Amino acid sequence: MGSLNVTKLTGKKAKANYFHHLIRDLEALDIMVRDGLVEKGPIRIGAEQEFCIVRNDFLPNNNSLSLLEAINDPHFTTEIGNYNLEINLDPLELRGDCFSKLHRNLRNLLTLAKQEAAKQDSKIILTGILPTLAHSHIGLQNMTPVQRYFVLNEAAKESRKQDFHIHIRGVDELSFLHDSVMLESCNTSWQMHLQIDPDEFIDMFNWSQAIAGPILAACCNSPLLFGKELWHETRIALFTQSVDIRTNSFLLNESQSRVSFEDKWQRGSISDIYRDNISRFRSLLTAEFEQDSMEMIKQGQIPKLKALNLHNGTVYRWNRACYGVGGSKPHMRIENRYIPSGPTMIDQVANFAFWIGVMKGRGIQDENIHEQMDFKEVKANFFKAARYGMGTQFFWKGKNVPSQELLLDTFLPMARKGLRKVGIVEADIEKYLGVIENRVKKRNGAVWMVDSFRNLCQKKKKNEARQVLTAQLYLNQEKDIPVSEWEVLTPEVTTTFNIQKLVHHVMSTDIFSVEMKDPIELVVYMMQWNNIHHMPVVKGDKELVGLLSWTDIKKYLDSKEQVDFCVKNLMKTEIISISHESSLDEARGLMAKYQINSLPVVKGSKLIGIITSNDL
Repeated sequence: MGSLNVTKLTGKKAKANYFHHLIRDLEALDIMVRDGLVEKGPIRIGAEQEFCIVRNDFLPNNNSLSLLEAINDPHFTTEIGNYNLEINLDPLELRGDCFSKLHRNLRNLLTLAKQEAAKQDSKIILTGILPTLAHSHIGLQNMTPVQRYFVLNEAAKESRKQDFHIHIRGVDELSFLHDSVMLESCNTSWQMHLQIDPDEFIDMFNWSQAIAGPILAACCNSPLLFGKELWHETRIALFTQSVDIRTNSFLLNESQSRVSFEDKWQRGSISDIYRDNISRFRSLLTAEFEQDSMEMIKQGQIPKLKALNLHNGTVYRWNRACYGVGGSKPHMRIENRYIPSGPTMIDQVANFAFWIGVMKGRGIQDENIHEQMDFKEVKANFFKAARYGMGTQFFWKGKNVPSQELLLDTFLPMARKGLRKVGIVEADIEKYLGVIENRVKKRNGAVWMVDSFRNLCQKKKKNEARQVLTAQLYLNQEKDIPVSEWEVLTPEVTTTFNIQKLVHHVMSTDIFSVEMKDPIELVVYMMQWNNIHHMPVVKGDKELVGLLSWTDIKKYLDSKEQVDFCVKNLMKTEIISISHESSLDEARGLMAKYQINSLPVVKGSKLIGIITSNDL
């Protein structure tokens, strides 16, 4: 989709033209596979690196287009969020020291990005979900100003006809409505591509599904979203819901979300995978199609199947079949989309080597995996891995196996065998699979982040902890040391980066509030029980309408008349409040000026926190 000028698919004529080209693309693919035109070798690998752009205080920076212009390199392209970019790495033949080469190529391109980012007071972060993201960063004002993203958003909203409902339950719970597909911008991935011989495609695709859960468990690093601890790989739940255009009713036009793991083993041909997707997911976009694919085949030319790739680009399977043309030769590949970006380059290349090794290392006993495992078992493994990471108990070929045992005893030996089979040098095998082995034995990125964040929250409020966590993530990342070797942060850790303290760093968000009709007696006891001196008064959806202080109500403690009073009788309605983005100096100044000891923190008219003199 990124290479096309797309428009929303509307009108009978446009739909007829689009579907004509879509069907012709499928016919052309069938013929190319049947006649042996699709390349079988040499086998190549490729990758896409998504990354976050942050300011020097580690909050998202909306400068992707200016940074892209400064980098001025065709390997780089935009993402939907204006604080994200993507690198498309050159494909390499799967042999020799290709993983070391990939590592060097990635380092060179990221170094270029970092150098230009520094000139714009920015930094580059590799992570599945940036810990400092807030609700304010996912509005349309932060969408990259490129036509195709706005077209996709409008098409998705028009199809859904209601806000996107996000509900993720982990250690914490996140539930809210959102009015655009910008939630997709929270997710940054390390997307890995493996070229597949078309004669083996269906078997290899099914195998890629079978191994997804255990592979993911070793690679999780995205447990935090908006300061809440959710799944070990929260991207899996978030991305599924962020572009789900199904309406919340029992009459669903589509039985699956556009982001899904599928529901069954694949059978038949490569084209059947595409036919299934076209049947399940309505087309949202169209573009200009200059040539008919079947006519190009008749003329001895190789078509790019633009209509088919356009549809495929809006169906986000975690393992996705992809068609491409390189050097006038068509090829098929499997794209692995479930691995997060980061936390370091060496971790990512290790993830790639591990996945390729397992893909290529299956033995005779692993063939026809669709006859050995029910697909529901495979799908359950994947979502358990996303929730619990290395704490997952997998069901593998009829047995329940702990993740460490399965990875160390089955998957790592299989990966070594697979890499040797395709001719990878021993130094690369030991280097990168050694990273995976140490991670399985010690900790992955999700465990490091959860343990560090919990420790930091012992001495800091959540927002400050998130920035310190991201600063330390950046420092470790710059050393390119595997995450298994990172020290878990202690509660006392801070940062030497110049991060200005703002109200949201020290305010309390776990606040008690009352409504105007509540009795004063209730308020008295709530304040006593919780040792608090200020009680906000709200109505509706947390709209701040008043404030009670202990001074206002303590005289009613011993009065029998207190039961006759309600909050409305005693609350102050002239409230001095402050924004969460204000400085602590401004908060101190307001408290001193009005001789008060607390300030409600508001966003618009809604209460989101409270800051007291004790916090300061």
